[in-house]
Amino acid sequence: MESDLSQITDSTVEVAATLIEMGMLYGPRALLALLTLIIGLWIVNRFVAMMQRGMEARRVEATLASFLRNLANIGLKALLLLSVASMIGIATTSFIAVLAAAGLAVGLALQGSLANFAGGVLILLFRPFRVGEVVDAQGFLGTVREIQIFHTVIKTFDNRTIIVPNGALSNDKITNLSREETRRVEWTFGVSYEDDIRKVKDLILEQLRSDDRILAEPAPTCVLAEFGDSSVNFMARAWVNADDLWSVFWDMNERVKTAFDAAEVTIPFPQRDVHLFQASKD
Repeated sequence: MESDLSQITDSTVEVAATLIEMGMLYGPRALLALLTLIIGLWIVNRFVAMMQRGMEARRVEATLASFLRNLANIGLKALLLLSVASMIGIATTSFIAVLAAAGLAVGLALQGSLANFAGGVLILLFRPFRVGEVVDAQGFLGTVREIQIFHTVIKTFDNRTIIVPNGALSNDKITNLSREETRRVEWTFGVSYEDDIRKVKDLILEQLRSDDRILAEPAPTCVLAEFGDSSVNFMARAWVNADDLWSVFWDMNERVKTAFDAAEVTIPFPQRDVHLFQASKD
């Protein structure tokens, strides 16, 4: 019985000695790791908050700002946890290798999605267009309704909803029709060769100057542009507010036609002279 008690006592002493040795060895590491974790989390939270205020001051798009804030928060905290685990003595090399391999596999599987994601970040960062602006992109003309990370939603004027991938959108030309406050309107009017060109120019300029929607500066112009096959073609130009462009264009077509009719100015149609020659019977 005494021998059993002696063995238990010796085992307890050995365990206690081992625990004390491990405590002396790993205790400072654990305390330092815990302190590093607390201070690190505080620094990360402060950095993310400063990043958020900076993006708000620069008026970064809300969608992009939210994504960048979350990405920075998750990435920095992941690095902090890996550092703390390394301080304790946990081997992180294999863990990092597994994460790298998984990231490579996911990247290869989602090449198209990653391209759209990168395109969305570029669009939200450099703002070639904004929500509510009219754009001509990827063969579609319409109003931008949403700009998401992976795609952009365009509503066409015939009420179609077009989902355009941001990858293709960011790598192709984009015509923004709403960025400038004023735009130039152009017309081409063809009249007969027999009509008085001075009279025609005066009629066109009169109609342009009488429309209040047409800006006085720069002044509207009308020039003889070319001699066509069946008509003398005049080009007229005027500047309007961007919102008035199409209404002015259509109204002016009707007004000029009415003025030509009243002044007996001929708008010719394409025609061709055909000469017939009778073959000799000899």
